Amino acid sequence: MGGPRFEPVRTVRAYERVVEQVEEAIESGALSPGERLPSERELMVQFSVSRSTVREALRVLQARGLVRSRPGDPNGAEVLPFSPAALHKSMTTLARVAELSLAELVQFRMVLDSSAVLLAARLRTDAELAEMAAAVSAMRDAVEAGRDAFGEADVVFHDVVARASGNKLIQICTDVVRSIVLKLISEKLADADDREALMRQSIRHHEEVLAAVRAGDGPLAAQLSRKAMYDYYAGYVQADERSALRALLD
Repeated sequence: MGGPRFEPVRTVRAYERVVEQVEEAIESGALSPGERLPSERELMVQFSVSRSTVREALRVLQARGLVRSRPGDPNGAEVLPFSPAALHKSMTTLARVAELSLAELVQFRMVLDSSAVLLAARLRTDAELAEMAAAVSAMRDAVEAGRDAFGEADVVFHDVVARASGNKLIQICTDVVRSIVLKLISEKLADADDREALMRQSIRHHEEVLAAVRAGDGPLAAQLSRKAMYDYYAGYVQADERSALRALLD
């Protein structure tokens, strides 16, 4: 017989409803960082649920980085301030489960990195510039030493650029998207025959971007960054999706 095949209906567990209501109170500002939730006993009364349900809800809220809860504490769980780590975790989950294509992720990296480098060219300190130069130098040394050290130095360069942009959201997004992209293509990178040539090309790109940042030329640094990202990743993206990446090139 044709037609759709339905799945059994899952009852929403009581603790999930508790979690939803507390999350809404935090997101709406009805509960502020530093404030405390009612005690376990009071939550049992207000939600009309068992102690085990309240404890399960508090475990979930704590795992999400929203509250800090100590079992047996006569005071209620403490609402925590916004945490970059919590956002990092939820963004990673979102990017993984949203089934984003490699092309979408790379396109977003091109947007992010070029914006970060545009800001860094204008806002960076001398110390941050020196850190970027040291990272490129470490990439050069690593070509002789092997792949792992090269990748680490590359990460350091982009982390310094993101930090120099002065925007925490750019830093978090850069880190999340980069790690997912690298996981998706790590096997292909390891198998590349011309790995050393790729590394040397990457170093040249980084040197060009660094020179533009040093000169304070944000638009040029951003343009070079997008081109470098395209050259590095386009080969891993399906041919029919490359136009989405080319749309960001000048």
